[in-house]
Amino acid sequence: MPPSVAQGNAGLAVLWAFLDRCAPAEGWDLVGKAHLEIAARAAERGVGVGNGFFSGLSGLAFAASQLSRDGMRYQRLLATLDDAVAEETMRLAAHIRMNSSSGVSVGDFDVISGLSGTGAYLLCRHEQPAIQVALANAVDVLTTLIVSDQSPPAWHTPARLLYDDIARESYPSGNLNCGLAHGAPGMLAFLSLVRSSGLSFPRLDDAIVIVADWLVANRLDDEWGVNWPTAVPLEEAETAAGGRLRPRARTDWGRPSRAAWCYGSPGVARALSLAGQALDRPEYRDVAVSAMEAVFRRPVAARMIDSPTFCHGVAGLLAVTLRFARDTRSTLFAREAQKLVGQLLDAFQPDSLLGYRNLEFGGNETDQPGLLDGAAGVSLVLMTAATGVEPTWDRAFLLA
Repeated sequence: MPPSVAQGNAGLAVLWAFLDRCAPAEGWDLVGKAHLEIAARAAERGVGVGNGFFSGLSGLAFAASQLSRDGMRYQRLLATLDDAVAEETMRLAAHIRMNSSSGVSVGDFDVISGLSGTGAYLLCRHEQPAIQVALANAVDVLTTLIVSDQSPPAWHTPARLLYDDIARESYPSGNLNCGLAHGAPGMLAFLSLVRSSGLSFPRLDDAIVIVADWLVANRLDDEWGVNWPTAVPLEEAETAAGGRLRPRARTDWGRPSRAAWCYGSPGVARALSLAGQALDRPEYRDVAVSAMEAVFRRPVAARMIDSPTFCHGVAGLLAVTLRFARDTRSTLFAREAQKLVGQLLDAFQPDSLLGYRNLEFGGNETDQPGLLDGAAGVSLVLMTAATGVEPTWDRAFLLA
């Protein structure tokens, strides 16, 4: 099994850390320590360590910080990982600065592999000297991408940098990604959390407003209410100065996205809600609440989240809904959270290897242990709903 947060031992360590928080006298910290050691040894050997939060060192460091009982444990490991994560962040920031003149890969700035996800860990450790410069660089690069005065925005992804052939065929001129996992909402959530942490950086407020306003302006509502597309496609436009890219007409965007954490209203709404909290802008919070209310007007089948797991499934929607229920004290969100808990309990498969199976695209069911697409992620969300213990683990998904 890989050492990663997404599908490996680091992710399981996050699960045991939350169990330790819920029941500190029951030995879950020792179970977590065993998985953390396995992940750390694998990472030390360079086995299965990728880039970014969900497959890289920042995710492993996050697991260690979650298990540390508020920094009282694993101090030497965390110091070592802080240095490595800071170096990785500086390298990625330099890469983006050097190569962003004609668009960027979402993997450079997103939550899964890019600066927004790594930034989630940096923010957890922002008081550490080794982290402060790296965090400042991550914020500077993202704000520069956002506030640069060009059309399309500097964070657009040209076709050559899209993730697979299907995406390149769907967006032959590139796109502007609208998913929390891979697009502008991830940058917005991260920068908003930075602002809410009391940290101040040049142009930070401007960047938050620009992305929030862009998301509000680029809604793709459906018959149930506020919604967003997976991405805004770009097209080649002829101008007097020659061809350039511009957003395609809204009528040619396709249908709105699913109602998941990774893409669709829940993830975008959470990012807008965080922006509203950070800048005390009620208009962003109002759009966010309206979007979440629209999610629950949709029939379950129309939400297009048939998997019980976190990334593109029911557990992710439940995690977002629990945050909205806490923030708004809305009986609607509390009631819908309970319905989602029931939906997850009904999805339990006692004869399967881990109790919950991930439904992949194409209808294949797989047994996975991880946070992103596996049983551990489902377990974390269910425990959060059952206990009411503050889910510090959901910083990994930039929900708080």
